[in-house]
Amino acid sequence: MRYDRDGFRVPPQFEAPRDDFDLLPRPPDPLAPRLEGAAIRPDSAWPQGESPRVDRPGRPGRGKRAAVVLVAAALLIPTLLAPEILPVIREAVVAWSLEEAAKHQADGDIPAALGHVERALSWQGGDHRLICLRGQLRLENRDPAGAVADADQAARLAPIDPAPHRLRALAHTVLDRPDEALADAQAVVDFNRPGDPESLNLRAYTRALLGRELPEALLDIEQALERTGVETPEHLDTRGYILHLLGRHAEAIDDLNRAIDGMQEVRRRIVLGRDRGDRVDFAQRLRVADQGLAVMHQHRALACQAAGYVEQSKQDFEVAKVKGYDPSRGIF
Repeated sequence: MRYDRDGFRVPPQFEAPRDDFDLLPRPPDPLAPRLEGAAIRPDSAWPQGESPRVDRPGRPGRGKRAAVVLVAAALLIPTLLAPEILPVIREAVVAWSLEEAAKHQADGDIPAALGHVERALSWQGGDHRLICLRGQLRLENRDPAGAVADADQAARLAPIDPAPHRLRALAHTVLDRPDEALADAQAVVDFNRPGDPESLNLRAYTRALLGRELPEALLDIEQALERTGVETPEHLDTRGYILHLLGRHAEAIDDLNRAIDGMQEVRRRIVLGRDRGDRVDFAQRLRVADQGLAVMHQHRALACQAAGYVEQSKQDFEVAKVKGYDPSRGIF
């Protein structure tokens, strides 16, 4: 029997080129049954005198090369898609972090709110609005120095934005730095549109809290009320407090009465709309209204005390305390 070079039998009628090596009988391979992974047919399945053929494995290294290709693809595809995917992931993480921060702030858990804002900043650093938000939370967490540091950073990123200066004016007031606080309050006025009522109110109130330039403070708040066209509770509170500091206690009490009535009406509307809005928004708005009332009752207590209305002043001091009046947290 003749075999070709691959061990196949050559039929008698097949005329292949003469090759003495190809026409030699192929003896059995004594090592073949020991090849690991080879599929061996039993000897009884072959004609007498013929050797069993070994079905040898495929070419070595082919599986490893396929694995390498798969691993490379798994690493390369995300890299190629990263410019498309990362902004979406970043936006989702920042939005979720800010939602969580708002929930905790509304519940009064300021440290937890700060942690969520920190995460948002780690994903989207360099956003001066987020830095200002962190500064506001730091101020409320009794860290006015940290609030100033955040305001400084935000002001460098957005030099003409009034928000960092507003934050810094409040923080400097808590730290009893009158010159710095007044400079920032002036910057808020300068960087806003001329005659902006909120900017004028901030400068007037900063002057009042520091006991500086009180006649100018009264002019500021009068202009703010004129520009607004309505007597908002916040503006009435500022004017009432300034009038008290100027010794005009009866006028001050009149303004503060109307301020408190107005803020109570705001609070009543918030409560009535509780079921129509988001829970977090409701809690946050109610919290701001109560803080406003705390400040207004504190101011009326001072004016009533100066005017000789002792019992009324005691009641107002107590209400202010219950509602959260706290100058160390910027609630003043």
